[in-house]
Amino acid sequence: LDHDNLHVIVPKGTSMMLMGRVFSCSSSSEILSFPRKSLISSQSVHEWSHKYRGWHHHASHIIEPNPMIPDFEGIQMTDVPTVYQLPGDYLFYMSFIGFDGDGYQTFVTESSDLLHWGNIRLAMGYGDEGTFDHGGVVLGAYLYESYDVDASRILKRMNDGKFYSLYGAYAKKGTYEPDPGYQGLASSEDGLVWRREKGQSILSIYGPGIVKDWEKDSIYQPWLVEHDGTYYNFYNAKTMPQWIEQLGLATSKDLHNWIRHIDNPILRVGKRTNGASIDGFDTQFTSDAKVFYDGDKWVMFYFGVGKGGASIMIAFSKDLIQWVRDPIPLYTAGENPSGLDKQYAHKISLVWRDEKWYMFYCAVGNSGRGIGLITSQALLCDK
Repeated sequence: LDHDNLHVIVPKGTSMMLMGRVFSCSSSSEILSFPRKSLISSQSVHEWSHKYRGWHHHASHIIEPNPMIPDFEGIQMTDVPTVYQLPGDYLFYMSFIGFDGDGYQTFVTESSDLLHWGNIRLAMGYGDEGTFDHGGVVLGAYLYESYDVDASRILKRMNDGKFYSLYGAYAKKGTYEPDPGYQGLASSEDGLVWRREKGQSILSIYGPGIVKDWEKDSIYQPWLVEHDGTYYNFYNAKTMPQWIEQLGLATSKDLHNWIRHIDNPILRVGKRTNGASIDGFDTQFTSDAKVFYDGDKWVMFYFGVGKGGASIMIAFSKDLIQWVRDPIPLYTAGENPSGLDKQYAHKISLVWRDEKWYMFYCAVGNSGRGIGLITSQALLCDK
């Protein structure tokens, strides 16, 4: 008996499902091995996800689709909220993107209570013409001091005195999310104004490494985790014409040079049964991962697209590689009775404060595309 690994024989012409992944052997029987410490049962997933359920609605957007920003009055939509703090600063900051009908720019706003936000200004604007980020920059994959799920989201200042973030980017203008997307590396001296750190894209459909079919048409938003001397970049990418988005992983030792993981995508779309086009809540998209450490395991918040539009989903891992999802969403589009998120509920930012969770998300519905808020306990202003 191997106490460290589970060995399974998969006969020729058969397949096996383990932790939500299908392993097939078409030519000959194969012995597959899995580290026992990475195995997670569906019962554990159900138990672990419980504390992230039961949300209370905030009636309106906390950042409107068209916030009044001096010198940027043409903003039509806001998206991709990410809350953070700076060392020694009691304020909360939130970066988000504003779409002006032509492209994306990232803005930052501030708050003392996570409810009332103001002093919006530009954090990072368009790149120069002809560059990979000329059509837009989407900050949000920040390097934090701690990735504990209930820790303060304080940015980590590196030895060179800078803060760092990966970011999503677009070379083209004129439409929303123009293919193909890119990823870049940004830095900041104060955590508020950011600039491109590296002149070339760090990840795209053109490399580095082998670009597989699942990610051949576009690369989207990254999420950065630092663990045991390695940087992890969780990103979603798509293949067309089916428009299937799935989550992949790249790793780095220096933030500049990245290696795609051999087993990508690490979180695939949910399995469809009996040829159904829509079967579960993430059969078309598994996108926009936000990964934190939760006790003795890792937790991933992501959004799925399938049944019922976009929904906020959850998955768990012991090693950041093998993930097991809960098929039941934490929150589904349309739960807010006001219709605020009637179409989409996705792209979250999670904060623990005053013994409650604050989950900021992109809410798309009757009032347009803006930044919404749900909390694990009702707020006095919502009662």
